[in-house]
Amino acid sequence: MYLAIDTNKSAAWNPNLSTVDSHAMTITRLTMSDEREVLAYLSNRPAHTFALAGFIRDNGLTSPLNRGKFYGCRDVRGQLEGVALIGHAILFETTDDAAIGVFARLALSHREAFIALAERDKIDKFCQYYSKAGQAPRLICREILLELRGPVVQCEAVPGLRKANLGDLDMVVNAHAELGRQERGLIPLETDPAGFRERCAKRIERGRTWVWTEGQTLIFKADVVSTTPEVSYLEGVWVDKAERSKGYGLRCLSQLSETLLKQTSAVCLLANDERPEAQRFYLKAGYKPVDRYETVYL
Repeated sequence: MYLAIDTNKSAAWNPNLSTVDSHAMTITRLTMSDEREVLAYLSNRPAHTFALAGFIRDNGLTSPLNRGKFYGCRDVRGQLEGVALIGHAILFETTDDAAIGVFARLALSHREAFIALAERDKIDKFCQYYSKAGQAPRLICREILLELRGPVVQCEAVPGLRKANLGDLDMVVNAHAELGRQERGLIPLETDPAGFRERCAKRIERGRTWVWTEGQTLIFKADVVSTTPEVSYLEGVWVDKAERSKGYGLRCLSQLSETLLKQTSAVCLLANDERPEAQRFYLKAGYKPVDRYETVYL
């Protein structure tokens, strides 16, 4: 494969990229002028491109809030063959194996790359190229993509379920940190306390964090990480340990899902493959498995 790069748009490039296919491909940094084209490309598979589309709709193609840079792979006709966000997280959409190889090799030149997330078959190909270039993932977590389009399971209403405000920040930060430790063994309050707190605050300011509190106790929390007209993506669903097995989580999740479905066609989330109790909880709420994903820690 012949690789060309537009030096007017691209940042650092790894000169050790090797051939992975036999057709010509160009990779460029994407700019705001590409936004409409990129969103149209991502809309072909909205259930799988919620994260990429969400970042663009929230921040645009060029913003420090994306914690990375957007790139596009084009064929000889100039048509998009793939879109990727490469930075702290690596997210990509493509049906072309060659583009996956390009994105994997480009990731090697980004030292801040921490995780890569995609459908299982695509992430496996990504890891093949990534490993051939001399690096191997340190951890791979398998996950199930679950989706709800309705009807929502009817439960007793939770009048106290609301959007969080900055007065809830300390409780939200602690709950989200606990989730990271339980599911990934990550301790963000030790590795990046200021940045972690700032990102939690940003979600609250955007009206993306939902909570149920009683006094100074946080009973339930969930984050709407990204939202498009086609799909909203949930993350960080948490219930206070002392309040579990009382039906509170199901009531809150059902009510939140019903609220979101008034403005989007579907709600989706990822459940750890090794946590069957969480999978049963989401299935009970009406969510259905639609695909298998992997999160790779680089």
